[in-house]
Amino acid sequence: MRLCLALRSLTFATVSICSNALATELAPLFPTLTFQQPLAMVQLTAGEQPQWLVVEKRGRIVLVDGIGAKASSREFADLRDRVDAVPTEAGLLGVALHPKFATNHMLFLSYTRSGAPLVSVIERYTTTADGKHLDLASAQTLLELPQPYANHNGGGINFGPDGYLYIGFGDGGAAGDPRSNGQSLQTLLGKILRIDVNGAKPYAIPPDNPFTKEGGRPEIFAWGLRNPWRWSFDRKSGALWAGDVGQNHWEEIDIIRKGGNYGWNLREGRHCFRSSQCDTKGLIDPVAEYGHDEGCSVTGGYVYRGSAVPTLTGRYLYADYCSGKVWALDAEHPERESTLVLESGLHVSSFAEGLDGEIYLLDLERGRVYRLTQ
Repeated sequence: MRLCLALRSLTFATVSICSNALATELAPLFPTLTFQQPLAMVQLTAGEQPQWLVVEKRGRIVLVDGIGAKASSREFADLRDRVDAVPTEAGLLGVALHPKFATNHMLFLSYTRSGAPLVSVIERYTTTADGKHLDLASAQTLLELPQPYANHNGGGINFGPDGYLYIGFGDGGAAGDPRSNGQSLQTLLGKILRIDVNGAKPYAIPPDNPFTKEGGRPEIFAWGLRNPWRWSFDRKSGALWAGDVGQNHWEEIDIIRKGGNYGWNLREGRHCFRSSQCDTKGLIDPVAEYGHDEGCSVTGGYVYRGSAVPTLTGRYLYADYCSGKVWALDAEHPERESTLVLESGLHVSSFAEGLDGEIYLLDLERGRVYRLTQ
């Protein structure tokens, strides 16, 4: 069944009808497999029998062999005794493979554990000698961050093209960022961090991080974010794209730059928050935004660099968790209108990118993974 409709261009002010040149469909990647609240997926190997890791919110990681109807799965790791997944936005939230994973078998996890208050944890692991499981005894804690409230935990982790590990955290939760963490350089909340996991233990600070000498925490790469739930690097340009979840009115897409202040909680999207006027000096505008007439919670995606859907090449794909809508934004000309390419009917918790640049969508409620087709 086709899931795409005639396209609508999404602008900051108007909605118009255009042709469906980007018409796109979805198909299950693993038709016989379902997962329990999947939040992330990475591809381990390519070839005729590719391997994948699928992260479940509750604290399990599932290894999948193959694609299509013959794909099989088995448990790769069970961290449920470490992970507190009870709060809605808590759990096992992210996974990143070391750039040299093929030789050092090292990966990194982001999760929340119980505490008073809840604590966000970044840990390093290696696989067992046979590569079939995560070696839980190999855990090394890199960072622990107490969360003042139970939501806005962020949880995304990715290696950048520079080889550093980037980490996303929300503002600490509650409505309106009551502690103004987004605008404070003395906390890691409401930030994207950048650390060097190949240097000193537990990590080193990259020498060109913006606050290494004064004025803020040296781990900070960018600030003024409310809840950068999902973000990614364009494998061609290296640009860092992020979907920052809004408060009551606006969801936004940002291109994250070193030292950039993205405005929360002075602004929500391009709009002053709690006031008709605000000081916008030094704040970076989002490249796109949409109102809550279109959805309620943005899920950041990837710039498409695959080959299965040529019409999407060079376009940044993002979705709304509530409405299931998926949009495309021209990565080279982000000032242009976003285009609605799918009304998927899914609760898109995350996107994933294959080793070949193909893009996949994870549905939290159905527990399935979908691929983009034409």
